[in-house]
Amino acid sequence: MQDLARIRAFVQVFDAGGFSSAARVHGRSKALLSKYVTDLEDYLGVRLMNRTTRKLSLTEAGEAYYREVSQILSQLDDLDATISEQTAAPRGMLRVSAPRNFGEASLLDPLFDFVKLHPDVTLDLRLEDRMVDLVEEGFDVALRISKMADSSLIARKIAETSVLACAAPSVIKAYGMPQTPEALRGLPCVIDTNFSGQANWQFSDGNRTISVHVDGPVRVNSPQGALVAAQKGLGFALVPSFLADDIVEKGELVSVLADYLPYRPFLQAVYPHRRHLSGKVRALIDFLVDWFEKNPVGSLTK
Repeated sequence: MQDLARIRAFVQVFDAGGFSSAARVHGRSKALLSKYVTDLEDYLGVRLMNRTTRKLSLTEAGEAYYREVSQILSQLDDLDATISEQTAAPRGMLRVSAPRNFGEASLLDPLFDFVKLHPDVTLDLRLEDRMVDLVEEGFDVALRISKMADSSLIARKIAETSVLACAAPSVIKAYGMPQTPEALRGLPCVIDTNFSGQANWQFSDGNRTISVHVDGPVRVNSPQGALVAAQKGLGFALVPSFLADDIVEKGELVSVLADYLPYRPFLQAVYPHRRHLSGKVRALIDFLVDWFEKNPVGSLTK
C-alpha cells in the first residue's frame, strides 16, 4: 500500500502542477507528498522530477513512468468504482431507448417492475422508432430488435423474437396459399421499411438462404402500420409475432410459409463501448434477461 501511495502522490503532484497545488487539492501536507515522491525516486534509483522554485517538470524517465502508472491508477479507480456499483443498490437516472411498438407491447411491464424493485432508480424511457446515438444523446442503454453490427457498441442478447409472414383471408382467397417463398414474386406485399432488407425478404430452406424481392401498394416504417395494412387486405406482410399472434388466432390473418421463416431477430441491450458497465445498467440487463426467460416473446410461448 505504501508503494501505491507513493505512485499516486507522484501522479497527483504532476497533474496539479506542483506540491503546493496537489496538497490543496487532495488534502495532504506538502511535506508528506514531497517525502512520498522522494521515497519513490530512491526506490527506483532514478530522478523522476526536476524541481525548481518556479516550475516542476518531468525527466525523460519520469515521463515514461508517468504514462504507464497514470493508466494503471485510472484502471484501478475504474475497477474500484465498478465493484462499488455492483455491490450497491441501483440508483440514479437511467435513460433507456426502445422501439415504440415493441416497447408498448412487451417492455412496459418488465421496465416498470424494475423501477418498483429499485425505488432509488428514476427511469427516463423514450419509445421511438429511430436509432438513437447513445453517446451524443446521453442514453445509458438502448433496447433494440436487431442483429448487432456496430463495433463501437456492445450488445447483450436478452431474448429471441420471431416474425410471421401473413395475409388476410381475402388475400389468400384471391391469390392462393403460397407454397414457396418464390411464389410471393408478383403478388401484392406490404413492406415494412424498418426491416433491414426492406423489400428483399429473407427466407430459408434448410441451409439455403432464399432472398425474394417483393413489391406492393404500401411501404411503411412501422410494424403496426404493416399489420393494419395486412388486415385491410392490401397484401402479404412480414410482421413481428408479438403483434400478429393474437390476430392470427382470431382468424383475421393467416400465417403462411412458416417452415421457411427461421429468422429470429434478437431483443438486445446495446450500450457504449466502455471499460466497465455501470451497476444500474448491469442490474437492468440482468433483470430483463431473467424476466424474458420466464415470459418469452410472441409465438415462442405457443
